[in-house]
Amino acid sequence: MASNPSIANNPALDRWLAIGAGETVVVRSGKVDIGQRISTAVAMLVADELDIDPARVETVRTETGLSPDEGITSGSYSMTQTGHAVRLAAATARRHLLERAARALDVDPATLEVDDGRIHSRATNRTTSYWELAEGKPFGIDIDPDAPLKPREALRHVGGAAVARDMEDIVRGRPYFLHDMTLPGMLHARVVRPPHYHARFAGLDPTVLSRLSGEGVQVVRDGSFLAVAADDEYRAVKAAERLAAAIVWDKGDGLPSRDIYDSLRANERVSLPVVDGAPVEAPVPPLGDPPEGATVTLEARYERPYQMHASLGPSAAMAESADGRLTVFSHSQGIYFLRAALAETFDMAPDEIRIVHAPGAGCYGHNGADDAALDAAIVARAIPGRPVLLKWTREEEHAWEPYGTCMSTDLRASLNADGKIAVWSHESFGDTFMMRPRSGPDKVGPARLLSTRFLADPLTPPVMGPAMGPHIGIHRNLDPLYDLPGKRLVKHLVRGMPLRVSALRSLGAYANVFAIESFMDELAGTAGVDPVAFRLDHLSDPRARAVIEAAAERLPPAGADCPEGRGRGIAFSRYKNIAAYAAVVMEVSVTDSAEIRLERCAIAADAGEIVDRAGFAAQLEGGAIQAASWTLHEAVTFDGGGITSRDWDSYPILGFDNVPEFETVLVDPGREPFLGAGEATAGPTAAAIANAVHAATGLRLRRIPFTPDAVRAAALT
Repeated sequence: MASNPSIANNPALDRWLAIGAGETVVVRSGKVDIGQRISTAVAMLVADELDIDPARVETVRTETGLSPDEGITSGSYSMTQTGHAVRLAAATARRHLLERAARALDVDPATLEVDDGRIHSRATNRTTSYWELAEGKPFGIDIDPDAPLKPREALRHVGGAAVARDMEDIVRGRPYFLHDMTLPGMLHARVVRPPHYHARFAGLDPTVLSRLSGEGVQVVRDGSFLAVAADDEYRAVKAAERLAAAIVWDKGDGLPSRDIYDSLRANERVSLPVVDGAPVEAPVPPLGDPPEGATVTLEARYERPYQMHASLGPSAAMAESADGRLTVFSHSQGIYFLRAALAETFDMAPDEIRIVHAPGAGCYGHNGADDAALDAAIVARAIPGRPVLLKWTREEEHAWEPYGTCMSTDLRASLNADGKIAVWSHESFGDTFMMRPRSGPDKVGPARLLSTRFLADPLTPPVMGPAMGPHIGIHRNLDPLYDLPGKRLVKHLVRGMPLRVSALRSLGAYANVFAIESFMDELAGTAGVDPVAFRLDHLSDPRARAVIEAAAERLPPAGADCPEGRGRGIAFSRYKNIAAYAAVVMEVSVTDSAEIRLERCAIAADAGEIVDRAGFAAQLEGGAIQAASWTLHEAVTFDGGGITSRDWDSYPILGFDNVPEFETVLVDPGREPFLGAGEATAGPTAAAIANAVHAATGLRLRRIPFTPDAVRAAALT
């Protein structure tokens, strides 16, 4: 496979693996476990390569300075980068230890066998072990990218069943999450937020501060950033409420309240053609007339609103400032990036800051975790020597996290006399997805963190340029995998949009695949061709064809076997055109009250070699459930006074009562490279629901979310 950036940036074997005390093997990873079960898969890979029981593998939480720097846990790269790196690290360690064993036992290495870390020579019947050979010392060698891996038939754990690591603690309700942490002398903190992004502190009755101080509450203020801290969490909560009621805010002009879809079309934008999945610096080709011989030309527009991560637990962080050093516990997905941003914020050296990943509110994207870490650090630096546990409120999470951008897509295609696509045009409009706190000139890293814009010496959020790599941001999966002639693909990065945005699971792929796969169904219907056959007629990739056929075999999207009153729809994509293949068939019904009910779902996916079967299935099904929630329910709402969708009533999500019955097919291609599965089903799920609703009712829904009001409106047009 191609060179692994994780190994290239962290070549030393000791960064990844150590022969630990108590006859364990300690493994470190730069990718954090946020429910994708990377720690479980890593343990299975290491266990097989070293011939030990997985229970001996200790996966250590990611920490700056100790764990390899693998950037951000995103893009479905955990297995392709960490999994591959750890497997090679274990293979390198095994070969090195066997060479040492052969010297220690004075035998030919070919006579050695390993059983659960104990090394036996068939020639002399003498034994040693990994732990005796290591003597607690580092390896002192680099990972060999050509180290021989165990043959597939010799693997005992990879591809089998496993219980996720730490699952027992979670199920039994033991203290496990960052929110549960307690340290001696710890303070509890809360931030007091303004009404919206543009409001600033204008005044406060000083008697309120005096009363709070008399009650043991410390108030931290830096410009328009205000927070409270107290020994007791309830006291901190009530103090924040009292302080919020007493502050006078200059609300300025408020949030722009123009219709977001009008803004996507009318605002200034940077427009670039996309060629082979990547934008190019060139004029956008005009949308010409349909080609000669075209029998029909269709046009359609598909739209998604701003949507939030909607983490079920609000963001949190623990921070302590002492002796010129800062320690932060965070559920950030990029602890090295966060460390750099905090170092720039406080003018500290990066090695003066320690970030430890702790399980928290997972999100698969850039939610409030990094912002909460900055908030906790500001308070901790103002009150040195005391650990500070800072938690966001539910209202704060809903109103202040960075959202996934709204998007609008225009598609046009013509069919020829054979009923095949002759030309294809796809234009996508949206704001950036690239606002994680990456370092850069002029403190651009910390400027992407929320509270830096409210400090006495504020930072201005950067205006991002268009992402130019293949399948990044707005143009992720804009280029279909289908064999289409005459493709005209365009991305539009729109300026001046009203809400704070950043990475949300699958980035632009959710909207782009929703549009592409809905449009493929519309074209199939116009051509009078079965939707599965229409896709296969335009698809030569054998692995893509296999997942479509496998999903359709489990739950055919058309035919007499569909119960009356229901409809089935199919959709497909290969995530980023280089990652996992996934096809989704959804069976839905639409009630008399226009509610869409999800009845059954068939998923077929190919993500390369399977390590953790249960984890693979969980990622596919979990991604489908999250995408179904986006598709049926979720939309951020706001007016000039700020965000109005601040709770679960104003921002509803999918309930357990509407989770479909799943049948998931895991296509195992053998020892093929890991492809990454986490985001494969997001876009196909949205389109499969839309196509199923059309099959059930004849209604074509093109603007997400598909609420009962949206269904009724479609019925009236």
